Amino acid sequence: MSVQIPVALPQNAYEIAIANGGLAAAGTWLQQAGLKAGTKLLVVTNPAIGRRYGDRLVAALKEAGFIVDCLTLPAGERYKTPATVQRIYDKALELRLERRSALVALGGGVIGDMTGFAAATWLRGISFVQIPTSLLAMVDASIGGKTGVNHPRGKNLIGAFHQPKLVLIDPETLQTLPVREFRAGMAEVIKYGVIWDRDLFERLEASPRLDRPRSLPADLLTLILERSCRAKAEVVAKDEKESGLRAILNYGHTIGHAVESLTGYRVVNHGEAVAIGMVAAGRLAVALGLWNQEECDRQEAVIAKAGLPTRLPEGLDQAAIVDALQLDKKVQAGKVRFILPTTLGHVTITDQVPSQALQEVLQAIA
Repeated sequence: MSVQIPVALPQNAYEIAIANGGLAAAGTWLQQAGLKAGTKLLVVTNPAIGRRYGDRLVAALKEAGFIVDCLTLPAGERYKTPATVQRIYDKALELRLERRSALVALGGGVIGDMTGFAAATWLRGISFVQIPTSLLAMVDASIGGKTGVNHPRGKNLIGAFHQPKLVLIDPETLQTLPVREFRAGMAEVIKYGVIWDRDLFERLEASPRLDRPRSLPADLLTLILERSCRAKAEVVAKDEKESGLRAILNYGHTIGHAVESLTGYRVVNHGEAVAIGMVAAGRLAVALGLWNQEECDRQEAVIAKAGLPTRLPEGLDQAAIVDALQLDKKVQAGKVRFILPTTLGHVTITDQVPSQALQEVLQAIA
């Protein structure tokens, strides 16, 4: 199977390639994306992914004539910092990477975000390629050119827009993905169903299980990858740098990012935090008369079926969440903007959320 989905930007357009066995053919895919044999490549990965797939990728790239080296960084959101990106710069300097060189991110969203940020800032911008190995990175983090690192007080506050030359997805890597990480990715898939693709949501709703890759029929997993990637590509093509429409992709992320940062990125992973954020946003929408209770309940049922949390972590200070929201990237003129559903497949963006309604929702899911 091979599917190519265009990300049709006015400048720096590229393709998302979904291809079984894509890792073994990575050299060919990179050449089709415009990278030439003889180019220096630095593959950035983490220990677990590097052990499982690093040699296979490096061999494929070398076979295609690329000059390849590899850097392994620690795994985990808490390492997504400027200090870790410094290690990429150090390796780039050691290898004498030039403006025609490229970085290759092999891993999940953390590796992709850091590698992309390093590419955006090394020599004021060099090419990079995303080869995501987690469901979350495949359907969301690798697409759209958002790169960055965390500040101790907030997630992704330091970053840049820098589009990849190619996103290469090999679905076979999902078979070795830990179950918890698969579920984290399902949060982003559910998000697309709520904000953009009602039919996708209903397909998820009809599936008996969503909590592990082997419990999904092959055709549903294929549909999840294709429809999610198309949704992200369509939104990004309409609004590359989040001046309007693209903000809807942050559904569930407003409260989700606050939960992540307040728990030190150790208690819940990104997808789990987004799931909690979607539950909160759905209940806020009902409280404000924007959404009906029946669809809100359906959303929570699908989230639970994916094995994701629907309540805040125990002991998390709700007042601290409200304070943390002021550091969200979407704040304008001191007002927090929420993405709230109006019907399955559609959302609205509003900064008219009374603090009392927010506090009542947080209390209800504590």
